Amino acid sequence: MSALTEQRTVTLTQAKNEIAFCARKQRPVFLWGPPGIGKSELVASICEEMGGKLYDLRLALMDPSDLKGVLYYNPVQGTATWSSPPDLPSKEDAAKYPVVFLFLDEMNAAPPATQAAAYQLVLNRRVGTYELPDNVVVVAAGNRDTDRGVTYRMPSPLANRFIHLNLRPDFESWQNWAIDNKIHADVVGYLSHHKVDLFSFDPKNSSQAFATPRSWSFVSDLLREEMTPSELTDLVSGTVGEGIALKFAAHRKVSADMPRASEILEGKVKELKKKEISACYALAVALCYELKDSYDKIGLKENDKWHTQVDNVFRFMMDNFDTEMQVMLAHSALVNYKLQFKASKLEHFKEFNQKVGPYVLAAVNKN
Repeated sequence: MSALTEQRTVTLTQAKNEIAFCARKQRPVFLWGPPGIGKSELVASICEEMGGKLYDLRLALMDPSDLKGVLYYNPVQGTATWSSPPDLPSKEDAAKYPVVFLFLDEMNAAPPATQAAAYQLVLNRRVGTYELPDNVVVVAAGNRDTDRGVTYRMPSPLANRFIHLNLRPDFESWQNWAIDNKIHADVVGYLSHHKVDLFSFDPKNSSQAFATPRSWSFVSDLLREEMTPSELTDLVSGTVGEGIALKFAAHRKVSADMPRASEILEGKVKELKKKEISACYALAVALCYELKDSYDKIGLKENDKWHTQVDNVFRFMMDNFDTEMQVMLAHSALVNYKLQFKASKLEHFKEFNQKVGPYVLAAVNKN
């Protein structure tokens, strides 16, 4: 396929700014992409940042009456009348927010009759007797025809009403989201070294389990439960596929021998005896999570204790981690969690800043 006919794609980080821009301009957006890459989470995060309310409708599970309401006889008027649709924003509710996002997920997988009702919302901003409030923004999403899912072709007049964005999974967008949402450190650490394993979906492969950002979230949840290693490997294999599950199990076996993050903050551990790369990444993420928890508990209220912990982490990073890990940890602490400290109270900050500061600044500017 030539470059002229290939679909232009964007990462979720790029799409976030573009969807927010369209929302401010009241332009409907359709998000195309493979399953499990985080389309729903993306829309929810934009809505939250804009101070809005999200109505998340899975159209593939809905009937036309869920959008149009039910036609009933009105004895007062002597006519048939549409009831108010239960799942759409009322004018009273919408007036409480600066913006309301109506997210029509799995739009092109819905039954044709349901799609027809949804099309009226997009084309005319009304269905039956219901009208969308003025501050409602429509965002729809669906899988592509090539994604092995049930899809129906979108009519051209409707497609012409949307701004279409084709999404692709990328590790950096996912990593920022994962750290913001405290996805298990072993998952983030493993994928930091094995980035290709974030997404293994191949529509030509009939495998039931494959890796996606969504399935890795499931793995993160599994790791918080008590089970034997064999049971965990069975479940992880059924979530992201057997090959990746076996590599992940080997990663966790090494990670289990790493020191506790809390001991590093306290200055009890200053040296790493094992330096397997993916396990070191997991430890770096665990340190970031531990710093965040400590800051939330004590922060600047116990000034000296907090700065001692931060200084211990800087020293440990410089002595045991390579530059990429140091940048990841510093970026996560400063940008994702916005942790605060006074450089003048840190014995090792000047050395750290001289060695890694330019790389951290470049990573911050990139985002």
